[in-house]
Parts: sequence; structure tokens; C-alpha cells
Amino acid sequence: MKLSMMSYTVGRQAEHYNLQRMLDLTEELKLEGIDFVTLHNEDARTLRKMCDDRGIKIICHTFIADFNHPAPEQRRSAMDTFKQGLENTLLLGARIIMMPTLVKADRTSAESRKNWTEALKEAVTLGHGQGVEVTVENFPGILSPFVTSSHFLEAQAEVPQLKLTFDSGNAGTGENPAQSFTNTARHVVHAHFKDWDIQDQPAEGFRQMLDGKYYRPALIGEGNVPHKEVLTAMKKAGYDGCINIEYEGNKYDPYEGIRRAAQYLRGIAAEIGY
Repeated sequence: MKLSMMSYTVGRQAEHYNLQRMLDLTEELKLEGIDFVTLHNEDARTLRKMCDDRGIKIICHTFIADFNHPAPEQRRSAMDTFKQGLENTLLLGARIIMMPTLVKADRTSAESRKNWTEALKEAVTLGHGQGVEVTVENFPGILSPFVTSSHFLEAQAEVPQLKLTFDSGNAGTGENPAQSFTNTARHVVHAHFKDWDIQDQPAEGFRQMLDGKYYRPALIGEGNVPHKEVLTAMKKAGYDGCINIEYEGNKYDPYEGIRRAAQYLRGIAAEIGY
């Protein structure tokens, strides 16, 4: 099992983001690399040099390009954003792009998936031409275009070079996450682990998801996601890519949360020999 730093976990609350401290923690925990979710107002070359100086590999670049529009002319600006993101990915030395598939309140999941699939045909071709894998993730929400494995495979049938960043927590909002991974394993090149508190009734801080249940962010190992089951499926499939540690809760500061999550996941990995 290879764990990786996800800059979003540190940077989602601006008061916690400290680039040097994040890189220190990446070294301290002996993580396999880092996924820069945006450039955090830095130049890609600067981030690359800082990581190279420490021997930290940049494994992925995550950025937003809003392709969720039905007409090609509406997607032109987003394609320009994608091209700049691809250029930054190459400057970072990463070989994976992850694109959050933005939801629109006035569009169904199927409509959004169609819009994204059409745009991804060009984006994936551009990335592949530069030796970069373009991925989407299991993205949460009732209107999300990509939650379940069947959602992804529908798009992948039209865009054969499209790859998946498998998100265990998000996949679990629509189906069993271990089975979801197994269904898509041959296309998975990167992964996110996260956790949720899950319940059947609405409550403050909880959000309804595709399966009808209600979810609130939790630290990996403190919620209801079956991590051991998912890691066992990944081991069986021979997955050797990285797993980002993602945390969207506020019980712990992100640095402490990452430490706890890494220890928890490594305990499971040792138990199952992964």
C-alpha cells in the first residue's frame, strides 16, 4: 500500500495551509508523494523544485475545469483552463490529472455525465499525447455524474483512454465501495480514501447522498466506510498506485488527522499483507 499527501486536506481551510509544514509531514510519514490540488497560488516550477530538493515525488495534479455545459462553444473556456492545467502538470513532473466533475443544480446526473463525456474526449486525447493520464473521480451527490462504477464505465466506453481516480468514500455513497473498486480496477490509476459518519435520518451537518442515506465527513478510521474490505479488494486486484489521505472534517487539525489516518491504514495493510 502506498499512501500519498493530498494538499486539499491541508489547504481546504486557509488558516491551516503551510507549504513547508505539509512537505515536512510528507517526509516525516514517509508518504510516497504528493497530489497538488491546485497550485495554492504558487508557480508550478517553484513547487517542483521544492519537492525535488526534498526527494518528494509529485504524483498527481488536481484542478477544476468546468466542462458541465451542453454546447461545445460553452466548453471552450474550460478547455483553455484544461490546457493550462496540463501544462502545469508537466511542469510539476506529474503523470496523472484528476478533474472534479462539477455538478449543476439544474441538470440530472445523466445530463451532466453526457456533457463531461463529450468534453473528456478531447481532454483525454490531449493528455495522452503528453503521456499524462486524465482521470475523473467518484464524486459525491445525488446529481453527480460519476458516483458508481456503472457511471464511470458508461463514459469510459465512449472514451477508452479515460482513467479513474477511485474514491472509496464517495463510491460508497452509491454502492458497496469494495465492489465498486473491483468493477473498475483495470482503469484505476490513483485513489482517494476518506470516511463518513452515515445514518438513515437527516440531521444537522449531514448531507443526503445517492443511496438515500445521510453523510457527514469523518476521519479515516472513525466513520462507517469499510476500509479493510476496500484495501483487501485493492490487494487482490494488484493495485500498486497511490492512495491520497483525504479528510474534510474539523475534529482534528489536518496535520494530526493525516498522522492518525496514516497509522490506521498502515495497521490494516500490515494485517492483510498489503
